[in-house]
Amino acid sequence: MAPPRPLIAGNWKMNGLGPDLAEAKAIAAGVAQAGSKAAPRVALCPPATLIHRLGQVLGGLVELGGQDCHAQTGGAFTGDVSALMLADAGATLVILGHSERRTLHGETDDVVQAKVMAALKAGLEPIVCVGETLAQRQSAQTFAIVEAQLRGSLPQQITGHAYCVAYEPVWAIGTGLTPTLEQ
Repeated sequence: MAPPRPLIAGNWKMNGLGPDLAEAKAIAAGVAQAGSKAAPRVALCPPATLIHRLGQVLGGLVELGGQDCHAQTGGAFTGDVSALMLADAGATLVILGHSERRTLHGETDDVVQAKVMAALKAGLEPIVCVGETLAQRQSAQTFAIVEAQLRGSLPQQITGHAYCVAYEPVWAIGTGLTPTLEQ
């Protein structure tokens, strides 16, 4: 079995409108020019409003992902997007457990795990985010926090499925602090 290829995924967060599709087209052109099947996989994760249009622009050269999904396949969840909806719009990946979702929306490892299950059932590859705060790092809890998030967020059923784990140290997001390669 070939080793997995690294994934470079750009999370657009709550940014991007129709005119920004030109930037995505330029990224796809750069990926096409680089070629090589040994190169890292490249994905863009725009807001849900752009997924379908971005998929048309990317032409399969760059993978397409959602930024989150609901654990349920449908129902009375105003404003939420299901994993099936993401797949229907053309996404093949979905970011789950991002620190902003964990912090600002109170998502627990159990919630992330339920979303991972929904993603797998919809045929999406989950990108599961883990990471510690600066206080946790400074108190030497990094490995315990990350291990607990992994154990709590990844269901046993993930075995045999494609998935990514993204280590995103919370202390480096928007702070100007950059982790070293060793970290």
